[in-house]
Amino acid sequence: MTRTQESRRYWRAVMGRDARFDGRFVFAVRTTGIFCRPSCASRRPRRDHVVFFTNPLAAERAGFRACRRCRPEQGAAPGRQRELVERVCRLIEANLEAPLTLARLGREVGASPHHLQRIFKRLVGVSPRQYADAQRLQRFKSRVRQSDVTSALYEAGYGSSSRLYERAPSRLGMTPATYRRGGENTMIDYTMVSSPLGRLLVARTPRGLCAVSLADSDSSLVRGLRREFPRAELRRDRNGLTGWVRTIVRHLEGRQPQLELPLDVRGTAFQLRVWEELRRIPYGETRTYGEVARAVGKPGAARAVGSACGRNPVPLVIPCHRVVRGGGALGGYGLGIARKRKLLEQERRSAT
Repeated sequence: MTRTQESRRYWRAVMGRDARFDGRFVFAVRTTGIFCRPSCASRRPRRDHVVFFTNPLAAERAGFRACRRCRPEQGAAPGRQRELVERVCRLIEANLEAPLTLARLGREVGASPHHLQRIFKRLVGVSPRQYADAQRLQRFKSRVRQSDVTSALYEAGYGSSSRLYERAPSRLGMTPATYRRGGENTMIDYTMVSSPLGRLLVARTPRGLCAVSLADSDSSLVRGLRREFPRAELRRDRNGLTGWVRTIVRHLEGRQPQLELPLDVRGTAFQLRVWEELRRIPYGETRTYGEVARAVGKPGAARAVGSACGRNPVPLVIPCHRVVRGGGALGGYGLGIARKRKLLEQERRSAT
């Protein structure tokens, strides 16, 4: 599209007060010195008095000031922002083999790179590049169990093994080949103690907590840990985890509302964003699955939020028990509905 064609398209959007273009450009009026979003309800100016800018910052640098009516400096409307981010996610997912630059993504969706980066990170929780890395790693994880590492890394969109290995440790907690072998040669220390809600297992890698669970018996806890890391070296440590265990037990007793412990957890970009949002839910309060979905910029993904809660490897530390169904029904919980109910009751009592 030429610059002239683009200007005509923008002018049509201004004349039609088309909110779909909010966030893609702003228009400034030379006679008033004010710039607006396309959907602004103000009186339409003459075409020869109008100049277009790709973002509010460019308009401000040119000497224009923001309209007090439509507040264009606040960016696109929430619905438009979510639509833009969803389009970018689809573009990234379709181009994992040849990653798109931020500038290219911006051109594809009609937004400046700076504007796109800011909105994407605010709604998704990670940058477009980090989202692409997470999607590529997730694809690798789904393939490597059925294939060799070399085949899986290329199928996942990695151009070389070095690209995979330099990014994997922060998400896998181990090298790709080690993850494929179920944690082989990885040392995981764990311990089990009694707690107000049954037997408690706490496990860690050198990076942080990798598993927290509750059950009625030690054998059930160990079986669950073994399923996640079938070939890791599990070592029961009765002393090294004392501080972390004491903190979690105090939390279960209602004596320590906040849990700030180092974590080593793996998940997709969406799961990590959901888990981050769960940690923001105040002690003693709840959110519905729909509210969490809206908070992470995916208003139609309440079911996916539930799935992310179910995949949470460190419940209690990431408080998925604070997410309930609309209307207050408890919904599911990997550690059992009875424990979820007791946790919420304990928190309400302690918070009052």
